[in-house]
Amino acid sequence: MRTVLVTAVAGAVVAFLLGLLTFGVQATVHPHDVPLAVVGPPPIAERVARADSAEIDVRVVSADEARNLLRDKEVYGVLEVAPGQATIRLNPAVNPSGTQVAQQVLTGIAQGAGLPVKVEATTPTAAERTAPLAASALLWVGGMIAGLLFVVLKGRRLRWLSAVTAAVLVTGSTVGLLAWWGVTFTAQALTFMLAVAVSFALLQAGLFKHLGIRAMGVLGILYLMAPAVAGQVPELLNPVYKAVLWSWTPFRFSAEGLRSLMYDGSISTEWWVFGGIALVGLVLLLVGKEAGPPRPLDAADPDREVSRASLS
Repeated sequence: MRTVLVTAVAGAVVAFLLGLLTFGVQATVHPHDVPLAVVGPPPIAERVARADSAEIDVRVVSADEARNLLRDKEVYGVLEVAPGQATIRLNPAVNPSGTQVAQQVLTGIAQGAGLPVKVEATTPTAAERTAPLAASALLWVGGMIAGLLFVVLKGRRLRWLSAVTAAVLVTGSTVGLLAWWGVTFTAQALTFMLAVAVSFALLQAGLFKHLGIRAMGVLGILYLMAPAVAGQVPELLNPVYKAVLWSWTPFRFSAEGLRSLMYDGSISTEWWVFGGIALVGLVLLLVGKEAGPPRPLDAADPDREVSRASLS
């Protein structure tokens, strides 16, 4: 009877947590303080900036400041106002959900001021918008499957070599798949993808070493969180989800870093993040003993032991 209750409660708890960590993120999306910039003659710019609200944060800046803010991804879009004309400038290296919100809001502001709107931006294809998050998820899944099979096949030696080899091959297959979709990468972006794959695979191998097949409980949940959290714009997330999930999930660092490098941008924090993940994985691989197999069901369930004893 205890087994019936435990399994039923566990199913309900897992369903609740997965809903909270995945669908809950999307269900509570609402813009707040989305950073935008306006450039133009003071009377016009100030009138446009009065559209500022709790949902958006409009800054009135010079043309040079606007270009720097957009390049550094500190704003999602720039509205340049001139007599009789408004131009929206967007950066393709910024999260596409953010640029979509920026374009809609800035278009509404310009039209509210009675100005015709022109959009100047490099428009990524559907594959290019998908590629950063898709690559991150595929690199994670490839390393996870390799680590799981190493446990299932009872591998003991050279676990680190299995992880690194899997990372190289998964990177190659991911690049090939994205190339088939028409997405190309710079050499720096390819190097970054390989670094992400190696760090993921080493961390996963370390967890499989210490937890055995039970590591799937951690790695699987992290994977399910990837598309729900990492692909979102932080200014659209509920503040709780932003602080508890988005702020640390490795998938958003890999997606943001790859997106920047796709458009000849530069990154720094992302290299440190994945260097740290790789270091943690190496430490896990070098210390401690291999996890033993899970206990048999009978050993974990006294009720079955009692039942079997009564039958004998």
